[in-house]
Amino acid sequence: MMEAILHNIANMAIVLFEFIGVGIIIYSGIRGFIKWLRRAGDTKIYLAKGLAMGLEFKMGSEILRTVVVREWKEIGIVAGIIALRAALTFLIHWEIKEEERTSEQESEDKKSAAEAEK
Repeated sequence: MMEAILHNIANMAIVLFEFIGVGIIIYSGIRGFIKWLRRAGDTKIYLAKGLAMGLEFKMGSEILRTVVVREWKEIGIVAGIIALRAALTFLIHWEIKEEERTSEQESEDKKSAAEAEK
């Protein structure tokens, strides 16, 4: 009986986390597109952060899925999905850091050029 309750709670949490993750990705994609249309400078960073957050929720759902799997084949599939999402999240975070560093460098260059003109 307790096992059935645990499975039901885990399944509800999995669906909830999946829904939240997809919602964040869709929202970030739409907002990113609007920012791109307006030529906002932080579009890439905003979109990447939204994708990373959405993937974090989806990865959380996969981790919860390990509670309800019963066969080694299913565990292997879940482990592969977790590894793939972790790699994507790592790459997105790396790109965010690179983009922020480039942005900071450009603003420092503009500041130096403005001071040199004085």
